[in-house]
Amino acid sequence: MTRSLTIDFYHDVVCVWCFNISSRMRRLVSECDLDIRHRTFVLQDSEQAMAERWGTPDQARETILGHWAACRRASDHPEDINIDGMRQAGFDYPHGMVAALACKAAELISGHTGHWDMFDRLQHAHITEARNIADRDVVAGFAASIGYDRAAFVTLLDDPETARRVEADRQHARRFQVYSIPTLIVRETGTRLVNGPVEDLRAQLSFALRLAEQREGAV
Repeated sequence: MTRSLTIDFYHDVVCVWCFNISSRMRRLVSECDLDIRHRTFVLQDSEQAMAERWGTPDQARETILGHWAACRRASDHPEDINIDGMRQAGFDYPHGMVAALACKAAELISGHTGHWDMFDRLQHAHITEARNIADRDVVAGFAASIGYDRAAFVTLLDDPETARRVEADRQHARRFQVYSIPTLIVRETGTRLVNGPVEDLRAQLSFALRLAEQREGAV
């Protein structure tokens, strides 16, 4: 690509479809000049919200793991989607708020690169390792494992500014009419990328680049 494209990437750590597309975008960033801006999009932010959306914990687990099965069939790395591990886990299927706060805490320290690294680490913990990412101690442990000072990170998790930034992402999503995830929007053109194989995403980015260059040339 001859110019940079800026992409807003809306995601939730508990979203297995986001797991698929994050690795694909990692590959494309290595090939193309892309500036990925990460936006938390929490599907359910509490145990109560989980119950309102999915019913009992057992109902939530089985319904969501049905989505995991569909996602695994479309995944580049199906072996990383550990359905049996999550089915046997000794905790209720987690909501995404604690993980979102962790991603924003990482962003406050290390920018969008830190956000993405934390997002991917927590997704791997959730989807591959069947860990409870709604548990603050678990999340703080993973933050420490990738180099953050644990005590300082926990302070940021509890900081109202971190929660404010999660809410700011929610408002940003509403402003751009984002209602589902994963959503990726090319800022220069307003193009929304459709999740699919890497070659499809690459073609979409090439189209968005040509459109951006045409608009730039018309100014």
